[in-house]
Amino acid sequence: MNKVLIIVGDATETVDTLYPYYRLQEDDFEPVVAGPEKRLYHMVLHEIPPDWDGKITREFEGYTIAADIAFRDVDPKEYLGIFFSGGRAPEYLRYDPDLVRITRHFFETNKPIACVCHGVEIPAYAGCVKGRRMATVPKCKFDLEVCGGTFVNEPCVVDGNLVSGRTYHDHGRYVGVWVKMLLKARAAAE
Repeated sequence: MNKVLIIVGDATETVDTLYPYYRLQEDDFEPVVAGPEKRLYHMVLHEIPPDWDGKITREFEGYTIAADIAFRDVDPKEYLGIFFSGGRAPEYLRYDPDLVRITRHFFETNKPIACVCHGVEIPAYAGCVKGRRMATVPKCKFDLEVCGGTFVNEPCVVDGNLVSGRTYHDHGRYVGVWVKMLLKARAAAE
């Protein structure tokens, strides 16, 4: 078992997605990009410029990324772990019943999960964050807490099989922790 899901849709954040995508390859994992359909998705770049008083996110057009598989075709038993990217995509992706099914599988089976920024909206909607401690972008604190989770404003939060960061600025703190979990899970499966 060597495949790891990366969840995307239109308006997925570019850095949130590409950093873990290439980081997985460094340790010989096969990142598998999954979206609502098997097609090309348009990513965005997000930043909150310091001169904007930290309240408004500025958005730029990012790269594109092709989904290798549609959510409906994913058998989550074939995957070692999952990554929930940020950006605006989770706002609508969370309602996809196949993505809810996939998400619940990873939480129920304690496989390695990583989540950043708005990605929290997917496991929150799927009913998977109750009693869990997570980092997310502060503007998603409500989404986490209303679904029973605890917001932690730190660059890396580990709660069992779940690793989370606030934004792409935290990738260097939490993605490596998640990859170590994946390496341990792969070794146990061999």
